[in-house]
Amino acid sequence: MTNRSEADDVGRHSLSSAHGASRMALVTMLAPSARGFEALILSLGALVVALVLFGIFAAMTGADPIAVYRTLWLGAFGTRFSIENTLTLAAPLMLTALCTLIPARLGLLVIGGEGALVVGGLGAVLAGALLTGLPWPVGTLACFISGAAAGALWIGFAGALKHWRGVNETISTLLLNYIAIAVLMHLVSGPIRDFAVTLKAQSWSISQSYMISNIPGWSVHWGLVIGIGVCIVMFLILRYTVLGFSIDVAGGNVRAAEMAGLPVGRLVLLASCLGGAAAGLAGAIEVVAVHGAVSESLVVGFGYTGILVAFVARQNPLAVIVVALVLGGISASGGLLQRRFDMPDAATVVLQGLIFLCVLAGNALSGRIVRTGGN
Repeated sequence: MTNRSEADDVGRHSLSSAHGASRMALVTMLAPSARGFEALILSLGALVVALVLFGIFAAMTGADPIAVYRTLWLGAFGTRFSIENTLTLAAPLMLTALCTLIPARLGLLVIGGEGALVVGGLGAVLAGALLTGLPWPVGTLACFISGAAAGALWIGFAGALKHWRGVNETISTLLLNYIAIAVLMHLVSGPIRDFAVTLKAQSWSISQSYMISNIPGWSVHWGLVIGIGVCIVMFLILRYTVLGFSIDVAGGNVRAAEMAGLPVGRLVLLASCLGGAAAGLAGAIEVVAVHGAVSESLVVGFGYTGILVAFVARQNPLAVIVVALVLGGISASGGLLQRRFDMPDAATVVLQGLIFLCVLAGNALSGRIVRTGGN
């Protein structure tokens, strides 16, 4: 009788253990999707709240909020022209967002996308001007590589300061933005200025054969495809490779990563360089696809808007594609709002600021909407 009771206890214990293990495995399997669902809810909620607040702002200026929302949609996606404008603006936003997103996975707050974009544009111009006579694919690729390398070195310098000297990466990358713009203005006003252009100060122009064309049937350059492709590649790297796993571990707990033997310092340098390369590539694309040279027209705030894209996307490279399209559409609607409602052109910047504040406020709800624990 005693043996039978003990056997029953063992059986119940084994069944309970198996059930617990199965439950834990299920929780582990569902956790990423649950976190993704929560991130989606928080981002959409932040966008809705920001739109409501912007409607109140529009009403205070004497405009009809419903008409303002309708105009926002029309200026972003309502016509073929507005869609093309949105797609063109979204292309550099995808890449500058990665400049913040990749280091953020490691726990770093890098806001130097604007500076990296500028030096990337300078790198592309110098490569295109010095390497003349190359066939189209080689010359264009050289401009892209030079721009990406310049951006990688620029943000990589901030990563090196963080690793070896403990300098805060947020402050250093912010200051590097102003340094990059100052260097740009100095170079285009003298050392590399094209004096044949009298209307504004701009650099030498790259060879026309190095310029990339538009996507067939659309007034959108191929930089959009490049941006989407880079976001997809970075998603695969961060999600399915040892490097991505190491970055996430170090970003979650630096001390645990060091105890596990991960080279945290090298990861900081690598994440900074990858992010800078993405933003530098954005600058190179702006030169090769749009301007053909560098000037103050390159400094339009793509790097700063990319920070917002990265935050709203919640460090997901695939979500960056969608968020960049939304914020690109908002930026494209600024002129239309100004013409129809006599609102300042910076009204869309107000909306972007509201979105950013709502996203930050929504972070307080992270982990409370969807619970994946055992309770």
